[in-house]
Amino acid sequence: MKKMRAGIIGAGNISDIYLAAPSKFSNIEMAGIADLLSHKAKEKAELYSIPFYETPDDLLEDPTIDIIVNLTIPSAHAKINLAALDHGKHVYSEKPLATRYEDGKKIIEKATALNLRVGVAPDTILGAGIQTAVQLVNEGKIGKIVGAKAFMMGSGPESWHPNPAFFYETGAGPLFDMGPYYLSSLLVLLGPVDSVTGIAQTTYLERTIKSQERAGETFPVTTPTHVEGLMQFKSNVTASITATFDIHQSKLPFIEVYGSKGTIHVPDPNLFGGPVSYLAEGEAGWQEAPLVSGYIGNERGLGLSDMIESIQSDHQHYCHGELGLHVLELMEKLLESSVERTFKTLESNFSMRTLPEKV
Repeated sequence: MKKMRAGIIGAGNISDIYLAAPSKFSNIEMAGIADLLSHKAKEKAELYSIPFYETPDDLLEDPTIDIIVNLTIPSAHAKINLAALDHGKHVYSEKPLATRYEDGKKIIEKATALNLRVGVAPDTILGAGIQTAVQLVNEGKIGKIVGAKAFMMGSGPESWHPNPAFFYETGAGPLFDMGPYYLSSLLVLLGPVDSVTGIAQTTYLERTIKSQERAGETFPVTTPTHVEGLMQFKSNVTASITATFDIHQSKLPFIEVYGSKGTIHVPDPNLFGGPVSYLAEGEAGWQEAPLVSGYIGNERGLGLSDMIESIQSDHQHYCHGELGLHVLELMEKLLESSVERTFKTLESNFSMRTLPEKV
């Protein structure tokens, strides 16, 4: 399989797993890295023995780079994604696609006009866990789907992240930061959403950093940190999500899907593996489903590899821009509905390619 040359913009915590991706996926060549904080990019370049670019613009202007991997903070996603396309490059972006739906539409429209690809994390939806759940739904293991529930329950990243303030800015918070894992999983399981409503609150207006050298420093919170959403899918299935950075512990499942003949317990959508269990009519108690693939570790880079293969084979990649745009609109309208106290109808749509049984 032919390699494509990828350049990373953003040398933060998440960059290491992407920089290691070529060791797992033979069609990825990491061809360079840049960051506004050039010393960070230089450190990563030296660690992984790849070229260092003094600025993001330098990397964007290199004609030998095929794909930009956008690992910047959420507020910079739209700017970098659009710049990559303007420079004639495909782009694979960490989630979310942008922090505003209107910006997300511009990205997809520009990519379509230029015949370029846009990929969006999370690629955990390609993992063995979510794909096993998708297979159970598709084969009718639990009958007609009735509904689903998702719970992203946590106390926030300030307990471990050295610079957590950006997680509490507009375009982040539990819904925009972690919500894409849960919502993308619900979407590949249940299809597009028709309408959404929600309630959101900012429980604490100030948070305290709890780890590393900045421990004890405080920072302001400018986005909702506890969100409840209710979705009506185009299939008439209903589902709900709770996304919070405000609780300490929970025994709730990550995701459950309910059918007329049973229930599927879906594993952590932030991870690639299982277990996946189900309770089905006619079977004795809960059963653990055999996983459909070997993608069970931290396989980040899988979505990028799939996009490269899809470009070369001329078919739709799995973690595609229209899916990322639908997730973005869903999150934005959920928060809008919490202010307006109404249901909001989505205008975006998407379709998914069917993966072979062994992805």
